[in-house]
Amino acid sequence: MRVTRCHVPHPLAVGQTLSLPEDAANHLVRVMRLREGEGCVLFNGDGQDYTATLVAATKREAQVRIEAALAVDNESPLHITLLQGIARGEKMDLILQKATELGVAAIVPVNAERTEVKLDAARAEKRLAHWHSVVVSACGQSGRARVPAVAAPRAVQEAALAMPADALKLTLDPLGEHRLSTLPAAPGGVVIAIGPEGGWSPRDRMALANAGFQGLQLGPRILRTETAGLAAIAAVQARLGDLG
Repeated sequence: MRVTRCHVPHPLAVGQTLSLPEDAANHLVRVMRLREGEGCVLFNGDGQDYTATLVAATKREAQVRIEAALAVDNESPLHITLLQGIARGEKMDLILQKATELGVAAIVPVNAERTEVKLDAARAEKRLAHWHSVVVSACGQSGRARVPAVAAPRAVQEAALAMPADALKLTLDPLGEHRLSTLPAAPGGVVIAIGPEGGWSPRDRMALANAGFQGLQLGPRILRTETAGLAAIAAVQARLGDLG
């Protein structure tokens, strides 16, 4: 039976009765057609699922009572950060959604020289809020109880230099020094850098190399940006994480 899961962005506790935020109430009552006395599962990103019962539903609000808390242990043992060149519209949404399902821990959108999407401060703030909602929704669908962090967009060089010094840093390269079979253990986690639709420019590649990124060969074909990161995440998870 499919479990109705819903994100609530504030602390939750067993025995608590609370009014759901408008978007959560709409999802449970109007979309999922939940009725009083029926159960659902709430999560807030703290690593637990909270079973709850709908106790009141009106046109204005929905109230639930939290019955129990259950620790969820389905996070990958491999901490993966996706450093993703910003893609257009639905492509970026797809990347964020599927990367979340595949178990990434963090996503850093980056502006590259060939990025086609140019965001001013106001647009960047709105886009970041939208991206967060995409990731939250993917957590609800995939059963994750921890929500991957989505950073504010930043320049390639700035993002690359900010990655942990002990992480295994990779970018796809058909002539790269690594294949999946040669990847070393990565106790400090993995950072995977994927370019935008136009790919990395020579200057971007130099910035990544100077920050310690190494090339990873992932087959002989050129992958689109919305394919490359997901393929790399799945492959690295199978080699070093929990998809094997």
